[in-house]
Amino acid sequence: MEANVLKAFDASLEAYAKNENIDAAEFRAALVAVFDADKPFMDKVADLDSVFDDHQRFEELREYYFDLLMINFFSEDVQKLEEDYLESEEWEAIEDETIDRGSELLNILLYLKECADDEIEPSLDDFLKEFLLVEEDEFQDEYSIYEPVIANQILVDSSYAEIAKVANTLDEEEELSELFYPLISFFNEQKPNEAQVEDFKKHAANKSLSLALYELMQNYNQ
Repeated sequence: MEANVLKAFDASLEAYAKNENIDAAEFRAALVAVFDADKPFMDKVADLDSVFDDHQRFEELREYYFDLLMINFFSEDVQKLEEDYLESEEWEAIEDETIDRGSELLNILLYLKECADDEIEPSLDDFLKEFLLVEEDEFQDEYSIYEPVIANQILVDSSYAEIAKVANTLDEEEELSELFYPLISFFNEQKPNEAQVEDFKKHAANKSLSLALYELMQNYNQ
């Protein structure tokens, strides 16, 4: 597993398991084996689903760990394939097959990877305008998805309490309903100390999942 993916993987899982008061050792071992296997991507997806099927207590994390599996593929597995593999018909077919999998977390991870490669500091404004291109006419799908974030960018300079207050007004059907609080909080404070993490947790509606996602982002960030 790529080093930053492993850091994110472990920090997120540890935070979730600790808050849920469940033992993650067996689940972690099975999932690590999936990530580290020398198999085609779709076989890994099937194995990942099998592990989650066998460990229902971690179901909330399934699609977010699909995103981690995908970013690990881009960071590590693809190096073993042909140079233009991501332009191939085979990869296009995989994209079509997995179009309904994962979440917008993948975009955040791809952005953070790009920031590390370009040696620039991540920021919410840069993520929205330069990476997602939400101001461009041809990217209005992204604008629609991220509209709650775009409308509330000012929260990036606010407190966890204020971010949570807005997060709690979002409809559960919103694509970013689960990610909004940890996403804005991450761009607000990318390297929180212990007291800040506790403050974040205190204001989270879904403490286990929000904390897992916040830990995932900050630990993936290089």
